[in-house]
Amino acid sequence: MTEPGAFRHLGEQLVHQGYVWHVAVARFRAPDGVEFERDIVRSPGAVAAVPLHHDADGTPRVILVRQYRPPYDAMIVEIPAGMRDVPGESTEITAARELVEEIGMQPGKLQHLVDMYPSAGMTDSVLTLYVATELTHVGRQTHGPEEDHMEVLDVPLAEAVAMVLRGEICDAKTIIGLLMVERQLGQARP
Repeated sequence: MTEPGAFRHLGEQLVHQGYVWHVAVARFRAPDGVEFERDIVRSPGAVAAVPLHHDADGTPRVILVRQYRPPYDAMIVEIPAGMRDVPGESTEITAARELVEEIGMQPGKLQHLVDMYPSAGMTDSVLTLYVATELTHVGRQTHGPEEDHMEVLDVPLAEAVAMVLRGEICDAKTIIGLLMVERQLGQARP
């Protein structure tokens, strides 16, 4: 078996520079000396948060959004999320900003769940995932047509997990976030 550390990055050429993402063709050398190229999307990363609160009887609830996603030409159900497109901004501040923009809630507390690689075969993006609690309504501050037309959904956590299991929620960060929060709370799967 080949040791991963034996691979060598030889360099790369920028072939597209977009507003947020850049695409490079990178060259590598395998442990056996074979050189190869891969397209890599360079990304500043992203954040996402599972907004969690409890109703009057103590049932855990989450706030989701249904928004248009151009790559799929479809409305997708997700947890609030956004790009780390403000240089130097901490992931906590980005997460709090996205929660206000998308669902109009300011978190009193953000607990780090995981840093994940959303698509390790094509991008260097790292998504930092939180659970947001102690939510205070402050009003939405949307940016762009997708956010202007998104729908905010407040559902029991058990129903959100059931949506995952039925294939109604397909977004990776949302699936991971919901299942991690469910596990943290010790909720039984429906």
